[in-house]
Amino acid sequence: MLAALDPKSYSQLLAEVQPTVIQTEEEYDRLVDQIDQLFFREDRSPEETALLDLLTLLVSSYDDQHYAIADCSGREVLLELMEDNGLKQADLVGVIGSKGIVSEVINGKRDISKKQAQRLGEFFGLPYTVFL
Repeated sequence: MLAALDPKSYSQLLAEVQPTVIQTEEEYDRLVDQIDQLFFREDRSPEETALLDLLTLLVSSYDDQHYAIADCSGREVLLELMEDNGLKQADLVGVIGSKGIVSEVINGKRDISKKQAQRLGEFFGLPYTVFL
């Protein structure tokens, strides 16, 4: 269950970030930077989590409109994201499972499960369905 939001604190965050429907690459990049900052913050407040969710929806919508992934498998999406973010298999241990499971997924010997897709979606700030 989500914690109750403090309206004043959430309003301050919204005023600082000023999220809007993304119209330009610059706005897209700015919001992705905000997502990165919030995602990797260890002690995120409920208000920051709500802002992260909102920004993720805005970026996801822009991605869907401008960067539609053409019939790629979840594995192909994962490999592309790993390359784009300079990640190695070891970086996904704990996100989708043990070293062996990560290796099997990366090498196409195991499909990505729904639970793993959800964890990958959280990790990359994307809808989990792109990994299924």
